[in-house]
Amino acid sequence: MDPQLLLPLLIVLFAVMFYMQIRRQKKANQEQQKLQNSLTAGDRVMTTSGLFGTVVSTADNSVDLEISPGVVTTWLSAAIREKVDTEQDSDGEQAAADTAEDDTAEASDESKAAKTGEAESTESKTETAKAETTESETGEAKATESGAEVAEPIEKQKTS
Repeated sequence: MDPQLLLPLLIVLFAVMFYMQIRRQKKANQEQQKLQNSLTAGDRVMTTSGLFGTVVSTADNSVDLEISPGVVTTWLSAAIREKVDTEQDSDGEQAAADTAEDDTAEASDESKAAKTGEAESTESKTETAKAETTESETGEAKATESGAEVAEPIEKQKTS
């Protein structure tokens, strides 16, 4: 390939990629503007932070959302990500509730298993300590798991 054509080709390639990026961004902005202009009272929406609410009223740059019965908050209209179908929303909330219950049950089971394991571990440590104490008192050498002697026989001294 001719080196004189390489630079113009790279410039054209960069310009095309830049144009496509700008075009995609403009299209997304138009869709967002269209959504914001179409909001009416009673629409179920989701904000960019994931909060679900029902539109109570709209102003130029703000939207009042009812997030629970009697609780109305004011949001910038740019914070509205999408309209949500009420059927889809209730199904999603039910699925989220089911998942939360399953996670809680699993955590409870794991907690019980961990406590049981701790209890078993404590019991075995206590038994090991008792055995070591008994062996030391009798003057016998005890061996660790690796087989090395840990304690020497204890000689009892007679006191006069």
